[in-house]
Amino acid sequence: MKRLFSILAIAGIMAFGTVNANAYTTTTATSVATVTQDEEAAAPAEELGFHQELKKRFIEGGPGFMGIVLLCLILGLAIAIERIIFLNLSTTNTKKLTQSVEDALASGGVEAAKEVCRNTKGPVASIFYQGLDRTDEGLDAVEKAVVAYGGVQMGQLEKNVSWISLFIALAPMLGFMGTVIGMIQAFDKIEAAGDMQPSLVAGGIKVALLTTVFGLIVAIILQIFYNYIVAKIDSIVNEMEDASITLMDLLIRSKK
Repeated sequence: MKRLFSILAIAGIMAFGTVNANAYTTTTATSVATVTQDEEAAAPAEELGFHQELKKRFIEGGPGFMGIVLLCLILGLAIAIERIIFLNLSTTNTKKLTQSVEDALASGGVEAAKEVCRNTKGPVASIFYQGLDRTDEGLDAVEKAVVAYGGVQMGQLEKNVSWISLFIALAPMLGFMGTVIGMIQAFDKIEAAGDMQPSLVAGGIKVALLTTVFGLIVAIILQIFYNYIVAKIDSIVNEMEDASITLMDLLIRSKK
């Protein structure tokens, strides 16, 4: 529930910022529209920057599909940011933890090693604790506990990542759908007019293509975050596997 609340909070903050940005852009566009033709002829208009041009094109794309594509971006980024924060908090210095557990086993036994794991955050420390907690049942029980709890921790690391991949696929599909619908409307205008006039349909086709462009932009942004998250998860999983083998070696040496 806390993670869901954090995701919704991040999404709300991003949505609020986007609404303010769009409102500012709309106000600016209205002010620019009031400039007289004489002033426009006297002084050439300044070229818009990339950010301003992006907002202008977004507004031109229409509130329908563009709003849905923007929602995909906001939700996808909210989940990605939450996952990145969680994964960074889950990252531990495995070598330092292993050395601390080894020293604790040598000086104070299993209970001292468990205390070290309790005071350390991250999935590696949790796996160590579960293995140490079953040392009395034998090494086979320790190995089974480590493997089973490792799967649980992996599920925690991969939680909600599938939603990001959904938004990556959904954003360009929505953009393509908006383009197709816009093209159909453009051809409807041609049919109603009975004449193929470029000025009649150029605007509608341009607006239709904008939905595809923004859908692809959203997919590219989310794909970058998704690849980073997957790489981070793989790194932590590799550390978990190496640490599990090291723990078994430590317990075998301590039994001798």
